[in-house]
Amino acid sequence: MRKVTILGAGLVGSVLSILLRKRGYEVDIYERRADLRTAAIGAGRSINLAMSTRGWKALELAGLRAEIEKIAIPMPGRFLHQEDGTSAFQAYGKNGEAIYSVSRGELNKKLMDLAEQNGVRIHFNQACTKVDIPQNTIELKAEDGSTQSIKCDLLFGADGAFSALRTHMSYQDRTDFQQFYINSGYKELCIPPDAAGNFQMEKNALHIWPRHNYMMIGLPNNDGSFTCTLFFPFEGSPSFDSVKTKEEVMAFFKEQFPDAVPLMPTLLEDYTQNPVSSLITTKIYPWSHKDQSCLIGDAAHAIVPFYGQGMNAGFEDCSVLDELMEQYGTDWATILPEFQKSRKPNADAVAELALKNFIEMRDKVADPKFLERKKIEKDLGVRYAGVFNSVYEMVSFSHTPYAYAMGAMEAQDWLLQEIMQQGDYFSNIETAAFKTTLDELLAAYAARVKEL
Repeated sequence: MRKVTILGAGLVGSVLSILLRKRGYEVDIYERRADLRTAAIGAGRSINLAMSTRGWKALELAGLRAEIEKIAIPMPGRFLHQEDGTSAFQAYGKNGEAIYSVSRGELNKKLMDLAEQNGVRIHFNQACTKVDIPQNTIELKAEDGSTQSIKCDLLFGADGAFSALRTHMSYQDRTDFQQFYINSGYKELCIPPDAAGNFQMEKNALHIWPRHNYMMIGLPNNDGSFTCTLFFPFEGSPSFDSVKTKEEVMAFFKEQFPDAVPLMPTLLEDYTQNPVSSLITTKIYPWSHKDQSCLIGDAAHAIVPFYGQGMNAGFEDCSVLDELMEQYGTDWATILPEFQKSRKPNADAVAELALKNFIEMRDKVADPKFLERKKIEKDLGVRYAGVFNSVYEMVSFSHTPYAYAMGAMEAQDWLLQEIMQQGDYFSNIETAAFKTTLDELLAAYAARVKEL
């Protein structure tokens, strides 16, 4: 049985290590950071996670689902805080399905505990400074400056968006690599619980303050607080560049988020002290080298967080890899090519979906036509459950391949446009003539989707 080395003890690296140990592999993880279970890790860069169906599957395989469900908060919909002061709840699914707010730190701690309980060795404060891809060796630098070189048997890079393994893979001949940033960054803010320890807003919802080219979101935590994130342009007006002084911050928030300001007693401290972080998308191919090394999770496909699928896509990588191990045993010369062949189109698709959803969350959720479209989607999903399922539900509440969902998006845009051109859907649906037209449109939609 081969020995496995994993770079990165984050979410994906920890899950991967557990699945490999369950199949008898000896596993060592090298993590550049300190052990977050004992180190004092500050706030400021911890966008809450939105666990959905794909993520739960991997946790189930690892044996941690029941424990994480205890600390996860269901969010069956978005709670919109509109510019005009009104608010609205928008359900995600048609049958009460929910995504779940989970603390990244708490989840990572539990995964590392479980990994060690399964016999994984985690080495902290070990930064990977060099990878020799053909020789499959890594160089590590410890906190005290000492270095070591390790010859790896089977190496996985689960070391995130700025992966050392991916960086060195990108230098290989005939390797395609690209990265790009969006022109908005993010800053973490906080809505604490009230004096009695209660939530100050609706607990079971993802809160969004859509403001066209920027937005703020809030996800619930088990202590009664909300982790809020301001997604804001770097430059322009308004932007992180133009809203800097305490006076500018308060004036901006009172104008744009007046309902939130009274709930945020530490707004000024959070805004001035927490860092501004950037948002990157990365793509590379191939993901693997021979039967020696492979990228997984953000190291292979970092995406922006607007579909809540970064962690879920990384966990799905682990599930797919586990299925391939079940199918091909220890034949890594087959497993790794099959893994990247299966996952690359889906990784590219979810990256595109995440970028598109930024525009939806920021701009469209405030548009009455868009809200009407969402209502029609829900009704179609109930009336024609075997034919129509919204892209959001495909992505969040099923294991439908991301690439298929991406293809279905274009077909659904066409279908919904045709339906809405017929007039008021909810009046029309009561007429026999419209039902006939709708049957024809749905048949045409099904034919389009069948070609995907």
